[in-house]
Parts: sequence; structure tokens; C-alpha cells
Amino acid sequence: MTVDTTARTYMITGPEPELWYRDLISCLQATFGSLLARAGADPLEVLGAGWRFLHLPGDVRSEEFYYPCPPGESEGADLGAALAPHHELHSRWWQPADENDVWREVRETLADDRLVIAAVDNFHLPFRPAYGDVHAAHLVVIYGLDETRGVVYVSDAMPPAFRGAVPIEEFLKSWGSANPTDVQDAFFSDSRIGRRCLDVRLDAPPAPLTPELLGGYLRTDVEAFTTAGSARTGLAGYDEFAGELLDRCRASDAGALRELYPFGWGMQAQASLHGELLRRCGHRWNDPALAGAGRAVEAVAHAWTGLRFTGAHGLADPRAASTDIARHATLLRGAYARAVDAVGAAAARL
Repeated sequence: MTVDTTARTYMITGPEPELWYRDLISCLQATFGSLLARAGADPLEVLGAGWRFLHLPGDVRSEEFYYPCPPGESEGADLGAALAPHHELHSRWWQPADENDVWREVRETLADDRLVIAAVDNFHLPFRPAYGDVHAAHLVVIYGLDETRGVVYVSDAMPPAFRGAVPIEEFLKSWGSANPTDVQDAFFSDSRIGRRCLDVRLDAPPAPLTPELLGGYLRTDVEAFTTAGSARTGLAGYDEFAGELLDRCRASDAGALRELYPFGWGMQAQASLHGELLRRCGHRWNDPALAGAGRAVEAVAHAWTGLRFTGAHGLADPRAASTDIARHATLLRGAYARAVDAVGAAAARL
């Protein structure tokens, strides 16, 4: 850790954060991946180990990093536990306690040689394509602070990808933005940033991934997909979600499509990572059935694209879009069913 308290400079030791990225993930998985890599864990093995469907009516927020957290599993929104249900990954949201010294907790975290995930508004970040144009809620990693030079060091793996210094004045605008409603982004604006940050901790090193361990993960996840619960989970939960989505579209409720885009991104990202992990393990362990199950789960991720983008383009007239929404929802349901069967068959062999 490089600390010069006279110059008020705080930088993590070692290399800069890894820009961990996959095509179908959002800033949520990308930032957590960077922190996991720094902790010495394989981000794909942690973030790709679990796979589930969960929809919480009324919970969806207009933020790129929205992700449903299972009710009753922990106090507050533990995104770490939701993203990695098979690992000791945990997180908590916090905001500066002292309005007169908003950097205090950031300094303390960096002095402990840990990274900070901060919520921001892309409108105020010079390196984002939306700079000065579009308001949108986003996450970045803070890995250094130099108050003498007036810069904060930020890492952002989402394209176009950036690591480097941002003027503190600009960052504070982004970190404290009201993120007002923006007609150019109906999905990630209108959500106050409020200088929120995530404290993320990996409480135990992940165990080496073996066929036996992965088999246990898969059996747990398949059970969740095929067993009805109190919340909208699994295939039954998807059916409830899709039915309500279609009903709301037919009733010209644009809110249904505004929620579909951020909600679907979380489900899509998780399926993408899970599928990639199964493919990688199938190749490594010479198990074609496991690799095939991975491809089936990845097909779920790609089927989400059709539903999400149809919803985005149908925002102005949900009722007119309802026929296409129904078709894509049916295709996605079929992909889920095939993937659950394939994962169950692979799990039985592990």
C-alpha cells in the first residue's frame, strides 16, 4: 500500500485492478470480478458457480447494476451473496457518514489495501461515451486517491474500458448526482446515486473446483429451478413473471418494459457466466455432456437478448409490442427448460 499522509495520497499496492469483462455482463459483475481477481480468486469460478431465476415484483430499479437479492437470506441487499450463492462473498452498501469529509471511508478502505466500488452517473465521467450527454447509473472501481493533485484513480472494465485518473471535481459530480430522468435512457436514469459505495469481502478462499464440488452446485441449482417456492423462483417463477409481463404490455403499461431491461440483464449475465464455466470445465475434464450443458445455459443468456431488446424498442407502444414479447418470452422459456434438463443430466454424472 502506498500511503503518503502528508500529500494525502492513497493507492493500492501491486498492479492496477484487472479489467475483468465478458460481453453479456454488466458493470455489477465486472466490478465484482475485479475485486475477486485481486483477492486471488478466479472470478468465473465464483460468479459463474450459481444459476437461478428470481423476480421480485416492485423491486426492480433503474440502474445498470440492479440485481434481485433473495428475501430472508440476509439483512439488506447483499449483492455478493446473491451473485455467488455457493461462496463466502458478501457486500454491503454504504454512504459517507460525514458530509464535511466524504472521502474518509474511501481513504480508510484504500489504506487497508482494499478496493472500493462506487455508484456513479456516466453523464459526469469524462471517459464514458455518455459524458455530457446521457444520465445513467453505473459502477466503477476506485483504486487510488490523490487529494494533492486533485484526482481519483478509477478502473472501469465496461467498454471502452478505462484505468486512470479522473479529476476529483468531476468524480464528485458523478458520485453525488441526482441522475435525473433522461429521455435518452429510460432504463438507467431517474435513480439517485447518492454517493453510494459497496464494501465487498470474500470471507473464505474458494475451494478448488472439482467435479464433485461442481456437481453439488448444479444439483442445488436444478432443484431451485424445479421446486416451487414462496418467491418467483425457478421455472414456475419465470412463468409468473412472463405472464405478468405480457398482461402489462397488453394493458399498455410501459413500466413493464422499463423494468424488463435492467432485470433481464442480471438474469442474462448470470446465465452467460454459468454457461461459460460449465463449458470450460467440460473441456478441462473431458466431459462433453458438461460442455453441452454449458452451451445450453449460454443459449438462455442469448435468448434474453431478444426479449430485452424487443422490450426496449417497444417502449413507446407496449401493446403493439406484446405479440413479439410473447414470442420471445416463449423462446426463452424453452431455452430455460432445455438448459435445466441438460444441467441436471450433467450433474448426475459428476
